[in-house]
Amino acid sequence: MHAWPASDVPALPGKGRDLKIHDTATGGPVSLDPGPVARIYVCGITPYDATHMGHAATYNAFDLVQRVWLDTKRQVHYVQNVTDVDDPLLERAIRDGHDWTELAERETALFREDMTALRMLPPQHYIGAVEAIPGIVPLVERLRDKGAAYELEGDVYFSVEADPHFGEVSGLDADAMRLLSAERGGDPDRPGKKNPLDPMLWMAAREGEPSWDGASLGRGRPGWHIECVAIALDHLGMGFDVQGGGSDLAFPHHEMGASHAQALTGEHPFAKAYVHAGMVGLDGEKMSKSRGNLVFVSKVRRDGVDPAAIRLALHSHHYRSDWEWTDQVLADAVERLARWRAAVSRPDGPSADALVEEIREALADDLDTPSALRAVDRWAALQQSDGGTQEGAPGVVSRAVDALLGVAL
Repeated sequence: MHAWPASDVPALPGKGRDLKIHDTATGGPVSLDPGPVARIYVCGITPYDATHMGHAATYNAFDLVQRVWLDTKRQVHYVQNVTDVDDPLLERAIRDGHDWTELAERETALFREDMTALRMLPPQHYIGAVEAIPGIVPLVERLRDKGAAYELEGDVYFSVEADPHFGEVSGLDADAMRLLSAERGGDPDRPGKKNPLDPMLWMAAREGEPSWDGASLGRGRPGWHIECVAIALDHLGMGFDVQGGGSDLAFPHHEMGASHAQALTGEHPFAKAYVHAGMVGLDGEKMSKSRGNLVFVSKVRRDGVDPAAIRLALHSHHYRSDWEWTDQVLADAVERLARWRAAVSRPDGPSADALVEEIREALADDLDTPSALRAVDRWAALQQSDGGTQEGAPGVVSRAVDALLGVAL
């Protein structure tokens, strides 16, 4: 599966700062020192509907992680998946009378278009769950052979007790886990399971649903969590720098994925930091496909809104915060973009050296985009009130905003 084209990232003078970011597993900030190649895995979409602002906010956060690392002169090895076979996708296809593969391909293509328009840096490896199945089957077999998995009526489940570190990613107690498991695709009440929290690794073929040859597992399709584990281990290995996604993935998805990988390899941790973006709401509730309270990136773009303004709207809230999308949030971003573009349209302006360092400092401190925006606001206000003093300063600002915030002025 192919990703989307990369926009150029301007090189800035000097060198950026190492990233300090909030780690869900420890509940506090961690300083990341990835070495010459930083490794990041971000969980991708289930392509049964268009990209909404909640998706955009999540991928915006991890685009910033990449930009901070690139500014430190590191290479970035970024991997993202597409869950192109799953119950929600199959259910939507049946509901709308579409072929599930065509639905997945269409919505994945639209996602690529949205990411391109928003200038999100693409992953080096963009892998669909279906194409990963040949690598998933041996992992499930290995877990079974190690005694970390068991069969129940043809399905194969992972035993959470096989990983002594289970629970360390989310930090939740068993009752909270069971509640979230039921809400987020698990089956804690299925009779016969060794532990209600045990997640499915391989679902035996069901009539009328797609299935693949699972070798000794029989025909079926993979569970949700093992897909990402197989892709991450194949392309990044254990102990990569950041596992990213929305906050609703901390449990069960990232918790279970970590345990799968740790039971498979005997190594710990799966990722050095688990980083989660907050939820975007609309009309008082989390924006989600199941609720249908969505603002689609493609619709806003079709309405004539500059994608740069959409990014500024996302930047105006800290990535870890839960916030509400409103018409005013977008209007403020459109107005800010106009002010910034007017400020960089002149050949000279206030010195930009301090501004570049201020943006770097804000982003290195847990991706503090609101502080970065305020810094550029102050520079733009000085440009308007005092006029130019340094030739080429607007060009430096324009390149810095592009390189570090992904906003083209």
